[in-house]
Amino acid sequence: MNKEVLLSQALERPGNKIGYFVGEQLAKRFPDKYVLETSSFGFDRFVRAGHCAALHDPATFNQIETVWHGPEFALTMRKQNAWANVRWRNHRLDVVQLQQSEGYCNQTRFWIIADSREVAEAFYRAVCEWDHEVRQEILVFENGYLVKSQELYQTIRTASFDNLILPAQLKQELREDLSRFFAAREMYEELNIPWKRGALLIGPPGNGKTHAVKAIVNHLGKTCLYVKTFVNQYEDENAIKVVFDKAREMAPCVLVMEDLDSLVNDKTRSFFLNEMDGFERNHSIAVLATTNYPEKLDPAILNRPSRFDRKYYFNLPTELERLAYLKLWNQSAKSQVRLSEEGMKETARLTNGFSFAYLKELMLTSLMRWINQPIGGAMDAVTRAQVALLQEQIGTTEESAAAAA
Repeated sequence: MNKEVLLSQALERPGNKIGYFVGEQLAKRFPDKYVLETSSFGFDRFVRAGHCAALHDPATFNQIETVWHGPEFALTMRKQNAWANVRWRNHRLDVVQLQQSEGYCNQTRFWIIADSREVAEAFYRAVCEWDHEVRQEILVFENGYLVKSQELYQTIRTASFDNLILPAQLKQELREDLSRFFAAREMYEELNIPWKRGALLIGPPGNGKTHAVKAIVNHLGKTCLYVKTFVNQYEDENAIKVVFDKAREMAPCVLVMEDLDSLVNDKTRSFFLNEMDGFERNHSIAVLATTNYPEKLDPAILNRPSRFDRKYYFNLPTELERLAYLKLWNQSAKSQVRLSEEGMKETARLTNGFSFAYLKELMLTSLMRWINQPIGGAMDAVTRAQVALLQEQIGTTEESAAAAA
């Protein structure tokens, strides 16, 4: 059976039968070679990085999907079904790649054809070991899969404590706590204490928790695994195990879980607690989590010190903190849309009960209103009017703000 017929006949079969058929046919076609099959293989990334050379086999049709990511990005090519001739370290290999459907998702399988088992396994190991490393990326777990995100990495690189407005003591504790933890390995081992840490950031939405998480990760400079959701097409319990197992492989690392109250539910709580209680298995892992609604967390998660031994509370910003935020905004704004000194003080006074997120919304909507009537020096009045509109949305008024003061 020639290569083209082999691929075509394989793709006519049900997804759960493709693997056996291809493996059997390759063994018959290459009796003097070794065939290694796998479904986990960063082959394309390895090729793009220049660690081996790969050309499309001219005897087969290689199905390539072109992907558009937006007007500011280049088109990318993604192999769907292909046969490649590979040169690596003076070895010649073939790599066959086919997609098969399982339920509602597609899975890609690979077959490495080499002169010997040693060469096939050495190539496979070289690709996996290279792909395992995280380089200027953040590893993200979402929909049951681990993917590397350069975009999130770049976003985190711009976050710092310098532009994070928090009470001085809270900011200092956030900056220093996990730094001291990672630096204290010998002390933990000397005292026979499990070298792991859990920190939970608690407070209403929009008050700087996400910014603080990014600033901490950037400040530490450790590898990071970011969990968006445990929900996937299989079992959420298995996803929790996959995440913690990967964190242990990457250690020392920071495991980030934003909105923990939405990540862990009644069904998965016991599995999550078992993984958090890994003790020695969680050696050198810092779990950094946030929650907007601590009352939704099970007491076993919220109150047991061995799980989250440090808790940091993010309250609504004070008038001085709101003023500091407005000054930062002014520094980055064009001169014609800046608030005056008195305008900043008045806005800070009027916005009691506003989170940082609402302050940002206030300034953006005020800027848009100003654009409709671009009058120099009018930003104070525009912002004052916009405060009243946003107060209606969040249920605050100047009178209630004064009463609260």
